[in-house]
Amino acid sequence: MTERSRTVLGTCHHDCPDSCGWVVTVEGERAVKLRGNPDHPYSRGELCPKVNRFLDRVYSPDRVLTPLRRVGAKGEGRFEPTTWDDALATIAVEWSGRIARHGGETLLGYHSAGTQGLIQMTSLDRRLFAVLGASRLDATICGSTARVGVELTNGTGLGPDPLDIVHSRFIILWGTNTRLTNRHLWPFIEQARSQGATVVVIDPLRTITADSADWFVQPLPGTDAALVLGLAHVLIRDGLVDEGWVRDHTVGYEALTERVRAWDPVRAAAHCGVAAEEIERLARAYGSARPALIRTLIGAEHHEHGAELLRTMACLPALVGAWRDAGGGLIRSSGTWTEEALLDTVLPAGAGTWDTRRINMGRIGAALTDPALAPPITALYVWNANPAVTAPNAGLVQAGLAREDLFTVVHEQFLTDTARYADLVLPATTQLEHLDVVPAWGHLYLGWNEPAIAPLGEARSNTEVFRSLATALGRTEAWLHDSDEELIAQKLDLDHPRLATITVEGLRREGFQRLDVASPLVPYAEGGFPTPSGKVELASPRLAELGLDPLPGYTPAVEGPEGDAALRARFPLQLLTPKTHPAFLNSTYSASPRHAPPGGPFVELDPVDAAARGVAEGDEVIVANDRGRLRLRARLTGRVRPGVVAIPFGWWDHQHAGRYGANALTSDRLADAGGGIAFSDTLVEVRRA
Repeated sequence: MTERSRTVLGTCHHDCPDSCGWVVTVEGERAVKLRGNPDHPYSRGELCPKVNRFLDRVYSPDRVLTPLRRVGAKGEGRFEPTTWDDALATIAVEWSGRIARHGGETLLGYHSAGTQGLIQMTSLDRRLFAVLGASRLDATICGSTARVGVELTNGTGLGPDPLDIVHSRFIILWGTNTRLTNRHLWPFIEQARSQGATVVVIDPLRTITADSADWFVQPLPGTDAALVLGLAHVLIRDGLVDEGWVRDHTVGYEALTERVRAWDPVRAAAHCGVAAEEIERLARAYGSARPALIRTLIGAEHHEHGAELLRTMACLPALVGAWRDAGGGLIRSSGTWTEEALLDTVLPAGAGTWDTRRINMGRIGAALTDPALAPPITALYVWNANPAVTAPNAGLVQAGLAREDLFTVVHEQFLTDTARYADLVLPATTQLEHLDVVPAWGHLYLGWNEPAIAPLGEARSNTEVFRSLATALGRTEAWLHDSDEELIAQKLDLDHPRLATITVEGLRREGFQRLDVASPLVPYAEGGFPTPSGKVELASPRLAELGLDPLPGYTPAVEGPEGDAALRARFPLQLLTPKTHPAFLNSTYSASPRHAPPGGPFVELDPVDAAARGVAEGDEVIVANDRGRLRLRARLTGRVRPGVVAIPFGWWDHQHAGRYGANALTSDRLADAGGGIAFSDTLVEVRRA
């Protein structure tokens, strides 16, 4: 290292459970090396293939480094440079005029998790939009449905520390492709396996994780709740229930017993497509092993009845008393531990409230095209998101973005498909160029992110832009102009015991700090669940009071394997849109030449379905439903079951032969609870092109 070299500690910001620590080497004013932080207890010095090339993204010649003003048609992607002063003045005039005509709710801020962090993901934006009376975004596209489902049973989403999986002896990875999308957990799973653990994968797709497991179970998409009911039937019938723990720490066991009596493995198999003998064997193995752990993330929730599935799944650890043990129970998102500790109000004390209508982010296409929506959305500000690609029913989304009366501003690093519809594009910093603290939803460490280099070109961070917008709009409230350091201090200076040992100084010095919770973490060994009863609610009095089914169950989806018969006659194949490539995440990196895999997008079919349609390997096919159509190359694999097809998610629209990507086909139907979206309850047909 030369005299002009230095190293800077940071944390990955991507929408991934792992939130890895990294070390940046800077020479002069330029970052020349980025590697994993070997001292980080979770990521242990390893980065994924995406982030190993992150400097390519930072210094890409395609990066947006100056404000841009649209000069072509919306969606065409023709812009000319402008200045920050001009862009901010234009935004102030447009927002003020539209609010004066329609009211504050005509303005909507659309954001997601493209940059995760305490302040860059969302902080000052909420304050500014609140004082303007803007519509609120329900950011529920991922995670919220699963959270609600688990809470209906347990009253909480809290579970074990993922690192405690090393203590487990029976591990079920349910609807999660751990080796690809949660890769830094895999070494801990392998450690458990070296100590005698069995690893089971339950997934409608044969993933790389399934290939590495001891046991792969492949239900039909969206039928997992039927599988759970069959497992519960065997656990109760064969005396594999921990009767003492159930007696002391659950309510509704007798009612659940009566419910699952009719769900013998033969009936469950008829719905979920898993052989009755395999259901028997899986139930006995799960009920006989200790500690037994179920690990799930967000894949299983993307169904019309996703909350019902998670509510039903959450009963299994209670039945076998898995919560007794370190490395036992159910892990969904560990971010709940952090979210509860850092929860704060939108506005400072005495500054009012933000109580306006809510727009579901997964239904953004419907919101932008609904002629009855009053007031209409006429001003849209997008950051940390690319909804033209990542939101369902993409054709409807892009029809909304194409409205001439919609004034759209996109704050971005690259000219994404969404940015191509913008009236103004504002240049955004990367994680190397701004300050933040990064919480994780896959472990219990907060990560520090020190800016390693100055912002390139005229790029500004999210927080800096919102301070600039407040100034342009003439807002003088001091709390609209808080610095990044002040925002972080406000977040961490909360009176919560989990933050007792976390300080800004410690984070900056070490690069990470663990929440102040026990290790190993066994939160419910002695019960104490935060439900009204204080127990796991196998039968829920709260649901009964609402006139809903108080017991776990299985409900077929409209666009599922047992759904609407007329619809299935036209579109007999179930579509899944998984993440399959390690070099890009969601829609990030897929447009980069060094990250996108050769050959572009494709559709996977089972050979039986392909033969019935006269489709051979490599043929061009049309995949279509009433929402859209795609032209793709066919791949014949054993990864999908007959009746199921898969189109990998993440490519931008221009990488397809037609106008749209995979989400042109996906359903924007709301899930049963939590505001999630039934992406994976989508029916299509495939034919030769």
